[in-house]
Amino acid sequence: MMLGYLKLRDECTVCGENFRHARADDGPAYLTILLVGHLMAPLLHLVFVRFRPEPIVLAGIFTLGCVALSLYLLPRIKGMLVAFQWARRMHGFRA
Repeated sequence: MMLGYLKLRDECTVCGENFRHARADDGPAYLTILLVGHLMAPLLHLVFVRFRPEPIVLAGIFTLGCVALSLYLLPRIKGMLVAFQWARRMHGFRA
């Protein structure tokens, strides 16, 4: 379904479904930030309370973790949103 990191193919290589009209817009970025924030915030609090690392170490580790998790989740969430649009026949996906 994906041609590059976030670029959709024009059509499916297996069934020929047209993806030109799929519109994910800012949805994947919003959901990625929401999910990463809800996962990392409690973890940040837990690590700070239990281990008390130096602030620069804590910031460095969690910055790297947030960036890595965001880069991992973003294309997958975009694929899920396009699949949701296809399943609901939204934005030009027709039976």
